[in-house]
Amino acid sequence: MFESAGRNLAGLFRYRSISTTCARMASEVEKAQSAAASEDTIFGKILRKEIPCKFIYEDDKCVAFNDVAPQAPTHFLVIPRKPIAQLSTAEEGDGELLGHLLMVGRKVAKEQGLEKGYRVVINNGQHGAQSVYHLHLHFLGGRQMQWPPG
Repeated sequence: MFESAGRNLAGLFRYRSISTTCARMASEVEKAQSAAASEDTIFGKILRKEIPCKFIYEDDKCVAFNDVAPQAPTHFLVIPRKPIAQLSTAEEGDGELLGHLLMVGRKVAKEQGLEKGYRVVINNGQHGAQSVYHLHLHFLGGRQMQWPPG
């Protein structure tokens, strides 16, 4: 009897977790529908230290910090200091910087204990659910990711 109740509770918690994640995803999709590229973004304000943020990595090209609405046990962002609106508008000369962002993410993921793996996400444009038009890489880990992603 208790074993059955335990399975039912586990199923309920899993459902609530999935339900909460879906609500957050819907919220981001809704934000993306009205988002537009602009001169200033929340990430620009973070880089100028107008909005407090604890960086988990920082160098002259980029910063990394934990996401304020994590979608996994470990969820951090890597953003370039150079304001590139989105991946599709990056220029040929940005290749070295884009590679640097991935290498920094790899280093931080290792420091965060993501030896079993992680997912890297770059949202691009309205259909890609991009809600902030300053290129940013999401690194998600600490649990088994599902496929297809969405």
